[in-house]
Amino acid sequence: MFSEGNLAVTCWLWRSMSKLFLLLSLLLSHAAHLEGKKDNQFIWKTGPWGRCTGDCGPGGVQSRALWCFHLEGWTSHLSNCVENTRPPKERSCFRVCDWHSDVFQWEVSDWHQCVLVPASPGQAQPRTAECVTAQHGLQHRTVRCVQRLNRTRVVNEICEHFAPQPPAEQACLIPCPRDCVVSEFSQWSECSKGCEKQLQHRTRAAIAPPLYGGSPCPNLTESRACDTPISCPLGEEEYTFSFKAGPWSKCRLPHLKEINLSGRTVLDFSYDSKERVTFRHQSYKPHHLSKPWDLEIGYQTRQVWCTRSDGKNASLSLCMQDSFPLTVQSCIMPKDCETSEWSSWSPCSKTCRSGSLSPGFRSRSRNVKHVAIGGGKECPELLEKEACIVEDLLQPCPRYSWRTSEWKECQVSLLLEQQDPHWHVTGPVCGGGIQTRDVYCAQSTPASTAQKAKEVSRPVKKTLCLGRAPSASQLCNIPCSTDCIVSSWSAWGLCIHENCRDPQGRKGFRLRRRHVLMESTGPAGHCPHLVESVPCEDPMCYRWLASEGICIPDHGKCGLGHRILKAICQNDRGEDVSGSLCPASPPPERMPCEIPCRMDCVLSEWTEWSSCSQSCSNKNSDGKQTRSRTILALAGEGGKLCPPSQALQEYRSCNDHSCMQLYWETLPWGPCSEDTLVTALNATIGWTGEATCGVGIQTRRVFCVKSHVGQVMTKRCPDSTRPETVRPCLLPCKKDCIVTAFSEWTPCPRSCQPGNATVKQSRYRIIIQEAANGGQECPDTLFEERECEDISLCPIYRWKPQKWSPCILVPEPVRQGIMGSSEGCGKGVQTRVVSCVSDDNQSAEMIECLKQTNGMPPLVQECTVPCRDDCTFTVWSKFTPCSTNCETTRSRRRQLTGKSRKKEKCQDSDLYPLIETELCPCDVFISQPYGNWSDCILPEGRRESQRGYRVQGDSKECGKGMRFRAIACSDKNGRPVNPSYCSSSGYIQEECVIPCPFDCKLSDWSSWGSCSSSCGIGVRIRSKWLKEKPYNGGRPCPRLDLKNQVHEAVPCYSECNQYSWIVEHWSPCKIHNELRSLRCGGGMQSRKIRCVNAADSEGEAVDNSLCSQDEIPPETQSCSLLCPSECVMSEWGPWSKCPQSCDPHSMQRRTRHLLRPSLNSRTCAEDSQVRPCLLNENCFQFQYNLTDWSTCQLSENATCGRGVRTRLLSCVRSDGKSVSVDQCEQRNLEKPQRMSIHCLVECVVNCQLSGWTAWTECSKTCGHGGRMSRTRFIIMPTQGEGRPCPTELTQQKTCPVTPCYSWVLGNWSACKLEGGDCGEGVQIRSLSCVVHNGSVSHSAVSVDDALCGEMPFQDSILKQPCSVPCPGDCHLMEWSEWSTCELTCVNGRSFETMGRQSRSRTFIVQSFENQDSCPQQVLETRPCAGGKCYHYTWKASLWNNNERTVWCQRSDGINVTGGCSPQARPAAVRQCNPACKKPFSYCTQGGVCGCEKGYTEIMRSNGFLDYCMKVPGSEDKKADVKNLAGKNRPVNSKIHDIFKGWSLQPLDPDGRVKIWVYGVSGGGFLIMIFLVFTSYLLCKKPKPHQSTPPQQKPLTLAYDGDLDM
Repeated sequence: MFSEGNLAVTCWLWRSMSKLFLLLSLLLSHAAHLEGKKDNQFIWKTGPWGRCTGDCGPGGVQSRALWCFHLEGWTSHLSNCVENTRPPKERSCFRVCDWHSDVFQWEVSDWHQCVLVPASPGQAQPRTAECVTAQHGLQHRTVRCVQRLNRTRVVNEICEHFAPQPPAEQACLIPCPRDCVVSEFSQWSECSKGCEKQLQHRTRAAIAPPLYGGSPCPNLTESRACDTPISCPLGEEEYTFSFKAGPWSKCRLPHLKEINLSGRTVLDFSYDSKERVTFRHQSYKPHHLSKPWDLEIGYQTRQVWCTRSDGKNASLSLCMQDSFPLTVQSCIMPKDCETSEWSSWSPCSKTCRSGSLSPGFRSRSRNVKHVAIGGGKECPELLEKEACIVEDLLQPCPRYSWRTSEWKECQVSLLLEQQDPHWHVTGPVCGGGIQTRDVYCAQSTPASTAQKAKEVSRPVKKTLCLGRAPSASQLCNIPCSTDCIVSSWSAWGLCIHENCRDPQGRKGFRLRRRHVLMESTGPAGHCPHLVESVPCEDPMCYRWLASEGICIPDHGKCGLGHRILKAICQNDRGEDVSGSLCPASPPPERMPCEIPCRMDCVLSEWTEWSSCSQSCSNKNSDGKQTRSRTILALAGEGGKLCPPSQALQEYRSCNDHSCMQLYWETLPWGPCSEDTLVTALNATIGWTGEATCGVGIQTRRVFCVKSHVGQVMTKRCPDSTRPETVRPCLLPCKKDCIVTAFSEWTPCPRSCQPGNATVKQSRYRIIIQEAANGGQECPDTLFEERECEDISLCPIYRWKPQKWSPCILVPEPVRQGIMGSSEGCGKGVQTRVVSCVSDDNQSAEMIECLKQTNGMPPLVQECTVPCRDDCTFTVWSKFTPCSTNCETTRSRRRQLTGKSRKKEKCQDSDLYPLIETELCPCDVFISQPYGNWSDCILPEGRRESQRGYRVQGDSKECGKGMRFRAIACSDKNGRPVNPSYCSSSGYIQEECVIPCPFDCKLSDWSSWGSCSSSCGIGVRIRSKWLKEKPYNGGRPCPRLDLKNQVHEAVPCYSECNQYSWIVEHWSPCKIHNELRSLRCGGGMQSRKIRCVNAADSEGEAVDNSLCSQDEIPPETQSCSLLCPSECVMSEWGPWSKCPQSCDPHSMQRRTRHLLRPSLNSRTCAEDSQVRPCLLNENCFQFQYNLTDWSTCQLSENATCGRGVRTRLLSCVRSDGKSVSVDQCEQRNLEKPQRMSIHCLVECVVNCQLSGWTAWTECSKTCGHGGRMSRTRFIIMPTQGEGRPCPTELTQQKTCPVTPCYSWVLGNWSACKLEGGDCGEGVQIRSLSCVVHNGSVSHSAVSVDDALCGEMPFQDSILKQPCSVPCPGDCHLMEWSEWSTCELTCVNGRSFETMGRQSRSRTFIVQSFENQDSCPQQVLETRPCAGGKCYHYTWKASLWNNNERTVWCQRSDGINVTGGCSPQARPAAVRQCNPACKKPFSYCTQGGVCGCEKGYTEIMRSNGFLDYCMKVPGSEDKKADVKNLAGKNRPVNSKIHDIFKGWSLQPLDPDGRVKIWVYGVSGGGFLIMIFLVFTSYLLCKKPKPHQSTPPQQKPLTLAYDGDLDM
């Protein structure tokens, strides 16, 4: 048993488990519920489509985002949505690119008709009666995006990429409805004087049709009975009688019963019998494949009855005449046009999938077997087209793009020929030019296959490529070659061995050098040699350089002593080296010297050696150097004497080498060739960016040259300075010629060709890349031509008519049964067979002849079998021959035959002429000039120029030409004939001249002037001057100065040491003292100076002006010769250098030393001096000075293209003085890097034009006004100030005037009734061939029908039914005249550009009994140009007894019915309501009751007349009294009582109070106020010191009416 505790735990566990189980059950059921609802609770949602990406055109792709959404709005995993309903995430699209703007465009139609805006719900439609001027409307038009090429429609999104969509609807105004407008009635027709009942009528015409929902036209006819004074007695009315013919029945065949085969006649006119007999003509067999086509001849009948003039029928006997009207006649049974079955559909024109939405087309055709005859149904359409779409089954269409060849060689000569037509090649040319390339269209290949395909795409027709073609020409540049610019030569160096590392022999060389200031440019740029040498002896590569110290006495303070020498070993470049390299032992360390004692003569130190007098030695002189020293102090007694003057100077020779310099000369580098010794490298990219294929070598020749002699042995020149003869180079890759594949053969014509013309087909290929560097050469054949094979000649088809059949009449039984006559005569029908045959008389389908001719010979014609009473004649004879005289005539004859010769009516020559006469044809022709002269046409130039490029100079653009004027040729009778009868060409020709343009001509550049500065930077100038001014559109001149010159200035630089002053030694000091005993003291000394050119080897003096005048050395100076007892000091040494900053706190020092002490104890002068470093006094700073960039300088051979801009560098001292560049270089100043840059001079290019195209066909096939034209195109537009392109790129000339032959329809004949007097008949007209010249004013002249070709086969245009009204019939009148052209206008502004005209036909009623059978009146409207705006207004006459006439009038004065607004019509009758019944009252013109004269109106409060009151005194005199009171205004009758005796009336006739009444009332009111105020002032006690109130004046003024108050 369980304990209590266990039982409690068990119960708790059970309750917990049950709750858990319940929770699990709920979760499972909920999950099942969710699973069941899953399909319904999750849906797909998509984002908007993104941008179209990918290839241009139909190959684009669009994508969008995709989500799975729960119905409650939260997103879920995509797997929760049903996969089958998943929307697409991507789709193909048409990606629009910029170049598509040349392919697609918006196309808009014209605006459609304006329609009324439909009323919105809840809004009432406006009524027409409420319209005042116009109503609001909408008009629409079609807007679509189309391809420019074939106008096919594409999706609008393509065009929206470039331009917004034009609006497809706009608001517009519709004029108010306007009724039909008709004219006034005509006068009534006259009545005859008979006694019978008659009608008279009057008519009017329609002027304008009803518009915009207006009322239709009213009746245009009015009839009324004539007033007859007396009526006719019964039975004695006068009537006329007429045969009235009914319409002809349809053509039918006779019944079998109508013909008795044994010869007896049986008449049966029943229509129910279906047995027919066919009168067959011979079968019509145009082709062996066609069935026989029979022309069946039947008959047709009509009724004839007698009608009376009042419209009633009468007995036939009353109408009997000599002959009874024809009631039966032969006819051709109608045959409809017969065609073959439709051919099968042609293949769809769209053979590939292009991605555009335009469909293809396919067609089928059928042929005419037999044309319609006898009024049968005309031929239907023979060609049928329909759209076809088979996009899914097609391959994608090939896409085409423009391709180009590489640019051809740059042609500078083309530009040079433009500037000077007489220019010819004299040497290498450079600078700007023109280069061309071939532009062709080829099929685009995908990028993946393009790399694999080795063959270049073949060219196709250029029309397949869309967009603008790339340019076929461009400006180019051939680099100009410039030589190096080098510095001047350095001084000659020391004599050294050729190779200091291996010194050999006693022969050496002295060298001098120069360096490159500016490198050469271009392929032919050349640098001169930079090193020159001369042979010398005893060369030394290393030598000792000793420096001396001061003299130190050996004993005491004066006398003999020694100097300490310091020796340094230096190489040939002045560099310190080890002393072991110097060949000899070093110089001694001591050198003897002497210090003068107190009484000794004192001499100065030796000066430096002067510069060498010559740079080299020649036969006449050697170079020399000198140095000197001077006597500073004389010797005293017992002292050492001074040396003689000769001992004060020393000489030595210098530059003793020959003036014949040696140098190495080089030839240009040869081409880069393969080197078998150098390992070939892989292809790489060279310095110029072009692909290279390995490393090669270049070689050049080097030889030794002796100046002024020429080439000498190589060993004469130092080998150490020998230039290199071999250098590595990058081998350019071989370039094979690349050509396109041949294009497809031009198609041979599929259709046959006329005549024996040979048709050729051709193909071509284009050079894409020329061969270079030894590559495979291009093929010779680029164009191939061959004759087309299997070209069929077009057969010529013609109609072949047979003879006419005999005249077939109505069958005798039928004729006898209907007419009672058995004579076989009268009108009949005859037929013939017309077949189509080829040139070789083979039968052909009828369609072949119909294609080549406009019509067909007639198959049927009317004929006549003469009756016994008819006149018969022989056939016309041939015309008599003509003589040569143009004035002669020719004639032909016929004669009467049989009994006709005796009949009197046949003798009438007017009715039956027996002779016909006409003018003979004349061969005299008259020519007359027509039209204007053509443009001046120059003879054709060369078709192709060098390298296939045509420029303006290739064809003549000016000079002598011909101009043409067409002629019109006519015969003597004025009929146009072919112009070849008057002139072989059809033109009058005369010479003409197109003036040639002349460009501005300037002289050549002058030579450069000298530099404006002899030292440092200056300017050089050169100039051109005007030779000829431009005219006739030539190239204009540049801007000229007042002297008609143009200048060019460039900076220049002159070396400051190019010219220098050379000074000789000072002469001995010349003492001033006149006493001979004294030889010491102050004096003067002089020296010679000269200016020399540093480049001159001889050192000859030049003009002193060439040297700087600021630096001219002094020629004289003061000096002093010290006496024996005086202290002698040495010359001052040089000042120490200042720092570059020129700091004024730093000092400059110089020293000197004691040479001889004085005899007494006086101290000597100072031995040192100091001074501060002051800027621009004793201290200078230096800086580089740069000029501005020069203008763009071209080579002498170039006129444009790439050039060089230069700037110059100089050194300038801080005080502004130009000094040698060495001064800046010594201080290591920062030097600018670029002294020259490339620049471009724009090429002046004249307009480049293509050649003229061939003349177009004449714009008209015949007659006046035809024009031919030819055009040319701009290949390259004008560049710079070149000759502009001509405005006229098209030339025109009038065509020769050829005659126009055409079929013209004649006028309709009178209505033929075949014996009847009135009723139904037939009108006929004929076609005639006429000739005219195509102008409106020229009248057509009839000519032979053969000149117009076959007659068009259309019976319907040559015959039509007509009717002649019988007396008493109701019938239509003739058409009225066309009304004037009228525009639809609102407020005087037109709504349209085209107006309209109207005309009408109305009917005439002759008898009231027949008016029910009257036809409807007819209105016709046609558009017209040049219309006017008319407005319609109501007009009214004056009132007469409360009536007047009201009518509508147009603005041109015509009275009309309609056109005026009915709402605005004035009243025609005037009535008072209520009627005027009071005594002495009457109805006034205003429509209200008034009183007669002498009475005044007393009105009620409601505005109506109460009674008429007599005015006092009106019996005796006529007072000026108003009779009518206010209209519709209540007035108190007491006012009338007050003023009834006055002549003034306070009220207007309409009841309003007059203005003066208000004025009097206001004035009275002011007077009352004034009186009250005055009384107040008078009665009031006056206050002291109070003035009069100031308000009085304004009151008085106000009373006086002052407006300023």
